[in-house]
Amino acid sequence: MNKIYGVTLASIVLLSSGCSTRGKGAYRHHSISSINKSHSVTVDRKTYSHPTMRPYTVRGIKYYPTIVSVGDTFKGNASWYGPDFDGKLTSNGETYDMHAMTAAHKTLPMNTIVKVTNLRNGLSTVVRINDRGPFVATRIIDLSNKAAHKIDMVGTGTAPVKLEILGFETKGKKSIPTKQEMKKAPQTKSIGNFALQIASFSRIEGALSTQEKYDQIDGYDTIIQDVEAGNGRMFKVVLKGFKSEKEARDYKNNSTIFDKAFIIRLNEE
Repeated sequence: MNKIYGVTLASIVLLSSGCSTRGKGAYRHHSISSINKSHSVTVDRKTYSHPTMRPYTVRGIKYYPTIVSVGDTFKGNASWYGPDFDGKLTSNGETYDMHAMTAAHKTLPMNTIVKVTNLRNGLSTVVRINDRGPFVATRIIDLSNKAAHKIDMVGTGTAPVKLEILGFETKGKKSIPTKQEMKKAPQTKSIGNFALQIASFSRIEGALSTQEKYDQIDGYDTIIQDVEAGNGRMFKVVLKGFKSEKEARDYKNNSTIFDKAFIIRLNEE
């Protein structure tokens, strides 16, 4: 039995799923087999939702779904996809319907509700993220055919847009929620609770000393996990407070102190 100070950990192996590669004019489907599919991570089963919320790799580039909040805005170019993908699976396992109000985004959490405004004509529409893409550096969102019609960009193929995060759809729903439902939904969507395990000791004294030494380093907190492992009782020192796996990984890679640490995911009770 594991006795944890502040957290409980459970491990499962996740598989990141397929997505679509889209370009101007004809789009080609990016097969699952060509994507880096295996990631061994530590997650809590209660918060695990779908493997597409895990990092994934396309064309050698790794993408990290990340934390967003209601009101966040982004600007970039939008494209759209239609008949060639109609009826095929999206990255979250749904069947793509080009007549539905959905869209693909590289890193926004699945089921994020986004207002999309065409900066050329001021027209706007609301979509739900249910796919990954577009994997073109100059584009930030791929709209369904219907959504593209709503903002009058089908003819041009692409358009400069502003994205605004409106909310996060409740689990199991497929349609865009009402304003009342979005008000009751969480205002922040985190793919986080990521941490770095920086040390492990068989005696509590070493863990306490390390915790005190590194607590609040660069604004991050330290905790101790009391774990009953196969080789006896262990006290693990964990640095927490990262908002995404990318933040934790970048911190580790740029640190001379914690370059031997490894990333875990916490479930804070």
